[in-house]
Parts: sequence; C-alpha cells; structure tokens
Amino acid sequence: MVNTAGRQVLRYCLDAVAREAATVPFATEVLVLDNASADDSAEVARRHAASARVIAVAARRDRDESATELLRRAGGRTCLLLTEASELEPGATHALHDALAADAGAAAAGATLVRPDGTRLPSAWRFPGPVSTALRALGLQQRLVQSAGDRVRAVDWAPTAALLVRRDAAERVGWLRGGEAAFCRRLRDAGWRVLHVPEARAVLPLDSPA
Repeated sequence: MVNTAGRQVLRYCLDAVAREAATVPFATEVLVLDNASADDSAEVARRHAASARVIAVAARRDRDESATELLRRAGGRTCLLLTEASELEPGATHALHDALAADAGAAAAGATLVRPDGTRLPSAWRFPGPVSTALRALGLQQRLVQSAGDRVRAVDWAPTAALLVRRDAAERVGWLRGGEAAFCRRLRDAGWRVLHVPEARAVLPLDSPA
C-alpha cells in the first residue's frame, strides 16, 4: 500500500490487511511505501501486527510511481495494490484472488469501493478518449461508469485503491507509468482483461477520492 501522511487511516488499513492475511490459504507479505510522511506513520506501519515491510522514500512520488515501486519490490505472483485509506471488508482478498484465478486472460481485478455507510462508489470506468469526451459533452457521465451490477465483468480500467494485479503482466507492459488508465489500456492492448469484482469491497473515508 502507498501511504502519504495518513497515520490514522493507515492503521485501519493495516488492521484489515492483517485480518485478511489470516484467512487466505496462501502465503502473504505486506509492503508499505511511505511517501515522505512527516506524521510518524512509517513507524506505525513498522510496529503493526501486520508485520509490514516499510519502504520509506525521502521525496514525494506520484501514485503510479509509488505503485510501480511496490510491484517491483513484491515477491508474489499477484499483488494487491491499496492506498492508506483503503479498508478491505472481510473476504475481499479471497474474492479478488478467486476472480483472477478463474480467468487466465485477466491481468487485474478491482474491488467495489464504498463509503462507510455502504454507499457504492464508481469503481471502474471507460477509457478516456473520444467516446468518453462525447458522453461528458452530452451530460451522460453516468455511462462512463462500468462498475454497476453484481457479477464479475470485464471493464476498461479500475483504480489502485484496491486492485489485484498479476505482477508478470504488469512488468511486461511497463508497470504503472502514465497512471492507472494508461496501465489498464496497455494491458488491454497486450491481450489481457481487467475485471471488476462486486463481491470484493473496500471502504474509503468520506474525504478520500477513489
């Protein structure tokens, strides 16, 4: 996960990660990239029961650069990217892992993002481009969202707020350079799919964007 001065929400995120790690039938590791925080959050991560390995950087990095660093350092075949504000609901990791395991052509699987009261947030979108621009111009922004429904489905792109990624696929397409949408487009161009998994849920605080 990427943490940028999020001491309190980071603790909640790590609590949820520790609970999830105790329930999945495979080995896990927890990596936290601390993005030049000055609020002692790196030390919070080091002391947490999740046994996180902390990568502390001295200067702020972009979200995609930070996520890339985590993927490069990770030892697993699949990596669940999170922000410090993402609090996984029970079973989210299992649902994402099962969806990816069931689809050999999928390189990434994104969770449903919700507010603390359970309100669902847009969690997958159409790629930016002429169609998206036209829909916005017509006031049809809701048609950009691809995370409706209750079944696993292929989507254009999903955010790294809670995104499970096949590490080898990410490496082949140049990691996350250019951002999440660009990363997912490169996966699509390379023949991979990106999935949205409604059963997997991650809670974001009211003041946190998706």
